[in-house]
Amino acid sequence: MLDGSCHCGAVRIEIPGPPDALTLCNCSICRRYGALWAYYPIDSVHVIGHPQNTRGYVWGDRTLNTVRCAHCGCVTHWEPLQRKPDSKCGVNMRNFDPDAIGDPRLRRFDGAKSWTYLE
Repeated sequence: MLDGSCHCGAVRIEIPGPPDALTLCNCSICRRYGALWAYYPIDSVHVIGHPQNTRGYVWGDRTLNTVRCAHCGCVTHWEPLQRKPDSKCGVNMRNFDPDAIGDPRLRRFDGAKSWTYLE
């Protein structure tokens, strides 16, 4: 289990372990956030301080809620608006100690145009 948090600590995230890969997306919102996303089954991610210390942002095709700390503003994760048994959660790994996550593969995702990985 790995623990991370927003800058002020009001939102903490627990994930089952380090990711195999991180996604760097260039879509209009991810490039502004500067997030590095790792994906986990939604039931394996525990967000402490959510929803009482968070604010969500829903945009575009209205399928995801992007969540940030209401106090320090750090983007912590995204979650699907309609949860299914196989739903994933995107966790912003910038909120974790780099030494704890190791050196996962970086995957560049073209969310701006082609909606494909650039590998």
